[in-house]
Amino acid sequence: MANGIKVATIGGGSSYTPELVEGFIKRYDNLPVDELWLVDIPEGEEKLQTVGALAQRMVKHAGLPTKVILTTDRRAALDGADFVTSQVRIGRLPARVLDERIPLSHGMLGQETNGAGGMFKAFRTIPVILDFVREVQELCPQAWMINFSNPSGMIEEAILNYTDFDRAIGLCNVPINMHAGIARVLDVDEGRLELQLQGVNHFVFATDVFVDGVSVLDEAVEKYAHVSEDEALSMKNFMSIPFSPAFIRGIRAIPCPYHNYYFHTDEMLAEELEQFEEGNVRGEVVSRLEDELFEIYRDENLDVKPKQLEQRGGARYSDAACNLIESIHTNRGDIQYVDVRNNGCIEGLPSGSAVEVACRITANGPQPIATGELKPRIAGYVQMMKGFERMVVEAAITGDRDLAVAALEMNPLCPSDALANVVVDELLEAHKAYLPQFA
Repeated sequence: MANGIKVATIGGGSSYTPELVEGFIKRYDNLPVDELWLVDIPEGEEKLQTVGALAQRMVKHAGLPTKVILTTDRRAALDGADFVTSQVRIGRLPARVLDERIPLSHGMLGQETNGAGGMFKAFRTIPVILDFVREVQELCPQAWMINFSNPSGMIEEAILNYTDFDRAIGLCNVPINMHAGIARVLDVDEGRLELQLQGVNHFVFATDVFVDGVSVLDEAVEKYAHVSEDEALSMKNFMSIPFSPAFIRGIRAIPCPYHNYYFHTDEMLAEELEQFEEGNVRGEVVSRLEDELFEIYRDENLDVKPKQLEQRGGARYSDAACNLIESIHTNRGDIQYVDVRNNGCIEGLPSGSAVEVACRITANGPQPIATGELKPRIAGYVQMMKGFERMVVEAAITGDRDLAVAALEMNPLCPSDALANVVVDELLEAHKAYLPQFA
């Protein structure tokens, strides 16, 4: 925009939106957002109006001139935008509950972004995001599109390989939480720390750790090998179990929290089956939490982000999303962790695929920092997960049911061929309203 920065947020009625608004408010001096358009679908208009009114109160409380505009007209929101953020959930929380409960009903892990649940969230979301991309190319082709809809890595993979749009960036709060957690383990200021990451979204490892530019990997590995349960890298949305010292020393890397599902599978499954029986799978818990959050948001005296939002799992999204936008806008050149095209950054993964790595953020977007060869001790697993992602993306585009079964079987969270067929067919039936490509 000629008179300031225009940001369009697709999925603006999300409970996460106050986190994003707070991030823009804190950075206004360097990132003067003139217009923040919050856009949602007609079915989400009630939530959009509620969270949008809170956003307007937050901006007014901060004494800023930013206009917060609420709309269900996505084209108007995108027209002339400088930055587009995406935080959508196709099928909303009832679809998430099905993603979790159907696999669990067969004794298979059910989770929002991993295994069968993550695969079906990708099936529902990828075609919709590709429609967004086409509209961005038409209405604001110079905009940067920052996607933190899950599964972020597979969505980035789809954009990179099924469109010619090269200004999309995948974003997740896992790496920034890893960064903070490793700094805490080492007892150093976060600003002195940088990580080398190798892997894909929700399956990424810190393969080097730098303090003041000097590698301290040996110290980081040794200290992390002995962390307590309270000190382990964790997320608020699932149980975290410390890894054995032998495992951490053996791989000579630090896993992300989502590796709990792959390396503590029995324990995670037992926990989730208990939640399943109690009616407390994460989607059900989040549904109740969102009802509470929106009741809080309706308070006309509330004009700051409520503390309760952190229980939603959205902690540090403002840091991740708004830092990224601010660094592009100011050409800052700092290091951040995002999902981008590999382009040889990790030798051993396809050049055209999406990877989650440290990048230098400039006005020309993220510039991946080369990591060299994919570390042999983690290579097999990372390559398997990248193969799974690529199969999922192709199935999401083509609607190939057999490819969906094969993809699920390739995932370590699927215990058998027979179950892969059963779970895929049940989820296809459950979500058929959102999966026209499989009709």
